[in-house]
Amino acid sequence: MTNNTLKIGIILGSTRDGRVSPAVGNWVKGLADKRTDASFEIVDIKSFGLPLLGESADMTGIMNWNAKLAELDGFIFVVSEYNHSISAALKNALDSARDPWNNKAAGIVSYGSAGGARAAEHLRTILGELQVADVRSHTLLSLFEDFNQTGFAPRDLHETNINDMLDQLIKWSTALKQVRA
Repeated sequence: MTNNTLKIGIILGSTRDGRVSPAVGNWVKGLADKRTDASFEIVDIKSFGLPLLGESADMTGIMNWNAKLAELDGFIFVVSEYNHSISAALKNALDSARDPWNNKAAGIVSYGSAGGARAAEHLRTILGELQVADVRSHTLLSLFEDFNQTGFAPRDLHETNINDMLDQLIKWSTALKQVRA
């Protein structure tokens, strides 16, 4: 990989105890790491200790979060559905940065009882406001068909969906890197 290699962050969008986003994120990373057109890393919002926006004088977590986002050329959001929307932690993380999101691309992998589709649609609206171009291909994981009593067990068909999303994400991230130059 060269200095020109795209850097894509796989954003884990849940912070609650018992979350499955790390398993989903690691699965996405495993598939993405088979590629040579970008480097991929897990970015866990929980590890930044972000305060609720506007509630803390300690800006360390927010400054570290913004610095991490600034290093990245694109994003894959691993999104769980909470009450037809994204988690409060993810919304707070999105709001805790502004400029580092601008003119970058994003893919979405969602999960929930309806595949997380409603959370993904809500996220798309927020991303538009942050000047993030979300790609069309989207992987929806069903709590009923892609998870079982032992954990995360994605169906094989999702590998094609992930690769389609990655193809689009790489193209858009490459184009938008030129916009930011």
